[in-house]
Amino acid sequence: MSEAKQALQRFTSKWGLIISVLGIAVGTGNIWRFPRIAAQSGGDDGSGVFILAWVISLMLWSIPLIIAEYAMGRNGRRGVVGSFMKLIGEKFAWMGGFIGFVATAIMFYYSVVTGWCIYYLLQSLFVPLPDSTETANQVWDGFQAGLTPSIFHALAIMLAGLVVLKGVKMIERVNLILVPTLLVILLLAGIRAITLPGSGAGVAYLFTPDWSTITNGRIWLEALTQNAWDTGAGWGLILTYGAYMRKSDRIITSAFQTGIGNNLVSLWAAVTIFATVFAILGAGMTQAQIVEVMQTSGPASTGLTFIWMPQLFLEIPGGRIFAILFFLALTFAAFSSLIAMIELATKVLVDSGWMRSKATGFVCGAGFIFGIPSALSLDIFANQDFVWGVGLMVSGFFISLAIIRYGAADFSKNILCAGETQRGIHHVWTFLIKYVVPAEAAILLGWWLYQSAFVFAPDTWFNPFDLYSFATFVFQTGVIGILLYLFNRKIVSKQV
Repeated sequence: MSEAKQALQRFTSKWGLIISVLGIAVGTGNIWRFPRIAAQSGGDDGSGVFILAWVISLMLWSIPLIIAEYAMGRNGRRGVVGSFMKLIGEKFAWMGGFIGFVATAIMFYYSVVTGWCIYYLLQSLFVPLPDSTETANQVWDGFQAGLTPSIFHALAIMLAGLVVLKGVKMIERVNLILVPTLLVILLLAGIRAITLPGSGAGVAYLFTPDWSTITNGRIWLEALTQNAWDTGAGWGLILTYGAYMRKSDRIITSAFQTGIGNNLVSLWAAVTIFATVFAILGAGMTQAQIVEVMQTSGPASTGLTFIWMPQLFLEIPGGRIFAILFFLALTFAAFSSLIAMIELATKVLVDSGWMRSKATGFVCGAGFIFGIPSALSLDIFANQDFVWGVGLMVSGFFISLAIIRYGAADFSKNILCAGETQRGIHHVWTFLIKYVVPAEAAILLGWWLYQSAFVFAPDTWFNPFDLYSFATFVFQTGVIGILLYLFNRKIVSKQV
């Protein structure tokens, strides 16, 4: 693809943009992570307080950052590095580089998760569903025992790379198939789940607030973390797609459609899973016992999705079809997000003068190589998930910091307000991005580091080779941050 064509790439319609960005946001975090976190954050009576905190986090963290990313991307028409350079100057290119690296590091192991989803989709198609926890664990352990995860990791990254290779129009076309199909599957699965006898107890637990937990700071911080994860806010992915926005696309409207649409998908996925689990286990377990099952993470947080759900499908009339639909939806969700991660890194290289074909091949090759450790070792996978998941808080802080340095009010007036009419919302957004988002980032980062030092690894917090230590986060993110800062001039010289 010529440089001229690369520069002129745009989404062809507003819905192409919204659906593609929903493809970023609607990933395994909605289906795999959200129901488990909702269960873990529930009280004796229900998870309603967590749901409330999660919705508030959408308004105070995710949507402000989504607005910022859309605006920065459309203003810069470049990837994360070029957009930072255009907004606040060349000496801050390293900040954009850090955001890009964090998202790419997540891509290394996210493609492994995508491979898991593909594998379980094939299992549901061709192998009898497990009839016990022991059998389900044998399926998982057998899968993880050899090189099979690496093969599916390679397949996932190759398929996503083929989409990115063709540019934004192909990304749009594929998402216009994947995302609506995913939503229809989830809709059908949810309808089937809530029609099961006893499912109402699960839905009621999900939405019933246990007001005694409202002062529990952990629940609020978990809600903020989950919303950052499942909306994709602060990752730089929406910024990358924002570079392909048309001038006529309205940023504020698009941000609300993206954030609220994503949260509705998460809620429906949780309704589906809570209804299914309570309907099947309700006859033989108490509510507390059922919730405990849902809270159990299992190896690499796979317990609910990959160990329990296949067993539960066996108990449902038509369960094989239900299982196929569930894992097809999970695969589509993972795949659409993986495409965006590969595109982010590819866009940075294209901005540096690389041809898209060469850039995509390099990113996919690097993604395969650096994802192999996570494919072979669940301990390495867990460590990378911890380090770069927390690193996303730093990414969100850097985005807000860039706007503060430019001048939040000036950014709103000169960049965000162009073609927009919601002046009142702009004033609210300016306050949130200037004061609330940085405070949230600092509190959340501090909490996670406190947890790593005193809860996750209290005796080895100083050991950079411990899975969840304070030191492993500081060492890995610190090395990358320092290297990017030291080579800032080199990064700038490569931008064209």
